[in-house]
Amino acid sequence: MHAASRDSLQVVQRRFDDLVKDIDSSALAGFADDLGSVARLLLSEVVLRKHLATQADDSAGKVSLVDSLLNGKIGAPALDVVKTAVAERWSVSRDLTAALTRVSRLADLIDAERAGQIENVEDELFRFGRTLDANPKLTSLLSDSARPVDARLGLLDDVLAGKPSTYTTRLLHGAVRGLHGENLDAVVPELAELAAERRGESVAQVTAATPLTDEQQARLESVLSRIYGRKISVQLDVDPDVLGGLHITVGEEVVDGTVASRLASAADHLPS
Repeated sequence: MHAASRDSLQVVQRRFDDLVKDIDSSALAGFADDLGSVARLLLSEVVLRKHLATQADDSAGKVSLVDSLLNGKIGAPALDVVKTAVAERWSVSRDLTAALTRVSRLADLIDAERAGQIENVEDELFRFGRTLDANPKLTSLLSDSARPVDARLGLLDDVLAGKPSTYTTRLLHGAVRGLHGENLDAVVPELAELAAERRGESVAQVTAATPLTDEQQARLESVLSRIYGRKISVQLDVDPDVLGGLHITVGEEVVDGTVASRLASAADHLPS
């Protein structure tokens, strides 16, 4: 996001934080659904989205339009958040929908947090992301917007087979419903990272040739936390092709210490 959208997102986030404190856990799912439904509406209604995201000297007209369109159709807290969002300035119109999508997901994560399940949700999301990575055909079917959304949700439920928590399932359902040109395998890691962020952590995606022991993973998390100056949660993927060593990604920074990468580098320097 550019500066204007980042500032606007902070305003929306603060309003969301103020409101969510007073929302009972039993109502959080509805709050999340309401925000997600508005985000999906704006993704599909391009003219409306661009109008609501355009900077205006007086935002009262946009707020009034949102009130006339949505009052009585979504809950009052969600309507409050949407009004706050359209009153702000957005660098591009999709940043408005991204902001609403983010707080929708946060409502589900806060529900999981209150139930003491957020760490489990983060792990389930990561493992489902690995499932998608290993099954490109599944990713394609779940991401294909030409297929009815109910059919894609049915396929998702068949794959999940009731194993993940209610919170993880809700997040994945919302992700499938909200796809608009993206692939699901790109969205699921974002959900896992948002869960980690909610827990006050950053995520390190680590690939190793063999599984790490609990002691090794704890030591790696401790080392990475010292290096980056913040709590780091390790999400491990096992790939025998790396041969040995670790491939570590934290945000946009990549550290490739695998044997495979060193062999490839050595091969590049051999005389032809």
